[in-house]
Amino acid sequence: MNRRKFLTVGGLASATLMVGNPFNVFAMGEVKKLTILHTNDVHSRIEPFPMDGGKLQGLGGVARRSTLIQKIRSEEEQVLLLDAGDIFQGTPYFNLYGGALEIKLMSQMGYDAATLGNHDFDNGIEGFYKQLPNANFPILISNYDLSNTIMHKSTLPYKIFKKGGLKIGVFGIGIDLAGLVEKKNYRETVYQDPIQRANEMASRLKNDLNCDLVICLSHLGYSYRDNKVSDKVLAKQTRNIDLIIGGHTHTAMATPEDVSNLDGKITTINQVGWAGINLGRIDYYFEKKNLAKTSGKYEIDNTI
Repeated sequence: MNRRKFLTVGGLASATLMVGNPFNVFAMGEVKKLTILHTNDVHSRIEPFPMDGGKLQGLGGVARRSTLIQKIRSEEEQVLLLDAGDIFQGTPYFNLYGGALEIKLMSQMGYDAATLGNHDFDNGIEGFYKQLPNANFPILISNYDLSNTIMHKSTLPYKIFKKGGLKIGVFGIGIDLAGLVEKKNYRETVYQDPIQRANEMASRLKNDLNCDLVICLSHLGYSYRDNKVSDKVLAKQTRNIDLIIGGHTHTAMATPEDVSNLDGKITTINQVGWAGINLGRIDYYFEKKNLAKTSGKYEIDNTI
């Protein structure tokens, strides 16, 4: 199935554009649907942007995002909500509360998992560790060795979620902190090769643990002009990853991008800007061994 769906949500109104072959997948037999919702680089944007005449005025804010998430959950049976890092830094809420409010609100919204971004170290690794009791979701990171830090038992390399009989494996990959974060903030965190670790995690999840879908939460960035590892590089140089949910470069992708991996199979990349303005959505349909997907992006605006 090659179908793309784009929706802009504004109050009760919505616009839908269908491209490709929008046949009824449910006519093919028993189909299981999985909805992936995701954010990245929210940067402590608790309230909407102020009504100051700027191009982002009135956009973003936790209340609108929460309302949209609740709406989708009321319509869909199997939903995963994920974040690709940089939860912290950007508004006075972070300066005042040190990230506690951000994590508490993510817990209330029912996030299933998140990964670490470079700005999540802005209060030091101790500052992030201090907020973990507020999180009822795991922090997934597989290429940071935290053995010699206060967070050595506080993260997971991956987690498997079971939704409607499906097994979804999710793991996290972070950017090299050197040069982005002061050494005193990340201390003895050891950066490991993201491509090697991603291949190891994806192979384990797909081949050893028999996951139906493998998702990488990446804070590498979408693409660069030089040879720096990005989501596009990661997709091309790995196997077994079905979806990369990206962050760091604040890239507002108009549509998810399909990239051929080392086996010539498709890895889909998506990233939805920053500040919680957009909520990413990708729907997967499973029928026996076949996978088809619908992908789309919901824009949170001031009419919700």
